[in-house]
Amino acid sequence: MRVADIPSERLNLLNTGQAESTTLTECLAVDFAALMRATFPDIGQERLSAMRAASGAGITRRMALAAKLIHDAYPQGMGAALCQHKSDTLRGWACYLIAEQEEMPLRTRLMSMRCLADDAHFGVREWAWLAVRPYIAADLDDAISELSVWALDPSERIRRFASEAIRPRGVWCAHLTPLRQRPEQALPVLEPLRADPAAYVQDSVGNWLNDASKDQPGWVQSLCDRWQQENGTPATARICKRALRSIAKKKQT
Repeated sequence: MRVADIPSERLNLLNTGQAESTTLTECLAVDFAALMRATFPDIGQERLSAMRAASGAGITRRMALAAKLIHDAYPQGMGAALCQHKSDTLRGWACYLIAEQEEMPLRTRLMSMRCLADDAHFGVREWAWLAVRPYIAADLDDAISELSVWALDPSERIRRFASEAIRPRGVWCAHLTPLRQRPEQALPVLEPLRADPAAYVQDSVGNWLNDASKDQPGWVQSLCDRWQQENGTPATARICKRALRSIAKKKQT
């Protein structure tokens, strides 16, 4: 489906916060300025104009801008209310409002993000790790220590967050150069996930290691060999197949 194919009635529900998106196309179709005006009618024309002016920017940049404009307008805080909103875009803004709290310790930030990392909507779960990733990059050792506990969580969404938030290359975000150079630093997070029963987590761990294989192929091959010797499970085999896909492709050429 293209954005142009979304019925006007459906688009109006998305733009007024009365419905959550069901596809990536719908996520990308939301008019942030219209949604901001509907949700915060007293936010002011200057901020709405700033949001409109950014309409052609990438969605990650617009998410961060929306949160900054809301934070500046309501310094007393709006994140808690948005966390429970029907609109997934507004819950995504809540992720970035947590990121706006610059003095918040990393552990507190992660715990504040937890309910959004475990959100039922696929998009909100992505915004959760994307919003906090700059703080993870700035405090990588502590982040890995904290996320190693998340990797043991009963929720597959939380376990997936632990892996996805520290992918060396990642998607729609800056790379984590220390992990590109020394991926073994992330083993406290990766090891508990090497035979995870959830495909959602398996895909993330496999993608993590595929990222790492582009810089440290020998390390990834060795790790996968060890995992498959120690854990001869279908889950581990699936992770390793995904992890080694770039290496396998190079061998074929």
